[in-house]
Formats: sequence, C-alpha cells, structure tokens
Amino acid sequence: MLLLLGFLLGGCGLPTPSQRYEKIYLDVFDTVTTVVLYDSSQQSANAKFDELHDILLSYHKLYDIYHTYDGVNNLCTVNQNAGIAPVKVDEKILDLIEYAIGMDTLTSGRMNIAMGGVLQIWQTYRDAGLEEPDSAALPPMDELKAANADAVIGNVVADRLAGTLFVKDAKTQIDVGAIAKGYAAQRAVDAMKSAGVTSMLLSVGGNVCSIGTRADGTRWKVGIQNPYGEGNIAAVQVEGQSVVTSGTYERYYTVDGKRYHHIIDPDTLMPSVRYDSVTVISSDSALADALTTGLFCMPIDEGMALVEQLPDTEALWVLPDGTQQMSGGFSTYIVKE
Repeated sequence: MLLLLGFLLGGCGLPTPSQRYEKIYLDVFDTVTTVVLYDSSQQSANAKFDELHDILLSYHKLYDIYHTYDGVNNLCTVNQNAGIAPVKVDEKILDLIEYAIGMDTLTSGRMNIAMGGVLQIWQTYRDAGLEEPDSAALPPMDELKAANADAVIGNVVADRLAGTLFVKDAKTQIDVGAIAKGYAAQRAVDAMKSAGVTSMLLSVGGNVCSIGTRADGTRWKVGIQNPYGEGNIAAVQVEGQSVVTSGTYERYYTVDGKRYHHIIDPDTLMPSVRYDSVTVISSDSALADALTTGLFCMPIDEGMALVEQLPDTEALWVLPDGTQQMSGGFSTYIVKE
C-alpha cells in the first residue's frame, strides 16, 4: 500500500503554478486599456491577450461616433445618415442601442444617447478653451437649448427584423460616451469567461471589470481616485464585479477661474454640480457605466433609492464639500486598513 501511494504521488506531480501577465493597449476607445491575467505560460496568456484585444477593437470601431472604417457601418455612419435613411448595422450596435435606451428609462432621462448635439457643442468649446485658455468661453445657452430640442430618444429607431438603425431627425445625433466602454468591456469579459479565463482584471480607461480572484485566491483590489488631488480616497476588493467611477476631474476646462467638466445635466444643459465623483460597483460593467452618469445628475435621495432597488449594485457619492455617502452594502467592499 505504501509503495502504491508513493507511485501515485510521484506520477501526479504538482500543478503548474499560475503566473501573472500584463498587457497595455492604447488603441481602444481613445484611452489606456490595461489587462492583468493569471495563466500557465506566456504563450497561453498572449493568445488570450490577442483575442481580448481583437474583441475590444471590434467594439471600438462599431461604437465610434467620430470616424468611419472601411467595410464597417458604425455609429458614425448612422449619424451621417440621420434623417436620410436607415443603416444596416452589426447586431452588436443594436444590442448597445437597445440597452442604452433601457438605461435612459431606468435613470428617468439622465442617460440620453440622443444628446449628441448638446455634447458636441460642449466639446467644441472645451477643446477651444484648452487650446486657448485666455479665450475660454461657455457655450451660449440658446445654442444648447436649440440642440437639446432635437435630443429626442424616440428619434433613435432600432429595427431588429431589418437589422437597421435609423435616426429619424437630421439634427439628432447619437453619443454613447456614457456607456460604450462599460458595455464593450462587459461583453469582452463574457467572451473571456467562455474561453476559459478564470482570473483576470480589465481596465478600459478606468472602467474596471474582474473575473474571479487572483491566483492566490485573494480578491482584486481597485482604487477609487481622489477627485481633489493625487492618490485614492478608498480602495475596494471585488471578485467578479465591475467598478466604474465618473468624476469632475476627468475632462474639464476652466472659464473665469471655474472648472466645467464633461458630465452634462439634461435638466440644466450645464455640467452637473451635485457631486465631484460617483462610483458604482456592479456585476455588470455596462450598468455600472450608465449609472455613474445617471446618478451624477440625480438628487442623492433619488439616486440612493434607485441603487437600493437594483440587485448586486452599490454606489459611493463624493459631494462638493468633500463628504461621502454610500449605499447600504458599499462598505462591505471597502478594504479595511
């Protein structure tokens, strides 16, 4: 019996330890994408990195509203054909649009992908202000109101049967900046799970998704950036969840000594002044991404009520006075020092 036991132990050997591998991409969604995964070899990890990159790059091209690509009908193509004709599109575009319309309903109109005209005006003035700070100015309110009159979500028509997307009004423009990264990241993570990946952390410009835990069984640690300076205000530990933060520090310019950031409140057509950052933890990165924008434009009581009714979802708000409020279960994720 002892001889047999020795033979079995010697024949089995030890499992190959998982090694940590990391990759950075700069060509996806105009931001820095970082991937960390644990695998048995560099060759195996590289194959997964390549597959993940191909998936993200495909979504990047489909959801791009600024550029067209040979052989691809994307959201830029759809915007160019607004008021002209429906455009035959990949079902991944229809998936995103239908999901985004649902998020607009969930957030009571605070996540409106038809506000592209308003957002484009703000971007034009922001770009000009960053290039020539001494001449920085705010967009005229009458110009913003005119564009907002065309920000009708009902003008965006997804036809599953025909496989087309049509913007009925020539003045309406789609902008999916508030949801595209999170949605694409979630779909990429789902594909990696199907490919057998059991330990991965993906960050697409700060939209962080996790698969499983690290190889040693500990949860992934994700920092929440301090909106007022360097470092983090907290860190959370996740295992299969996503962490998304939106803040006033991300994209902004200064006019007469005051900062104006990129998260525009549909009610005022001005950058929201309710919070300095909002962080959402959820099992779905697309939901987390959409909620950070929607919650940014909601009163705290309304936002809190919305989060509390959603399963597997928690949120942290940083108010302009620096105080914090969090949903009931958020503290369970915070790393205790």
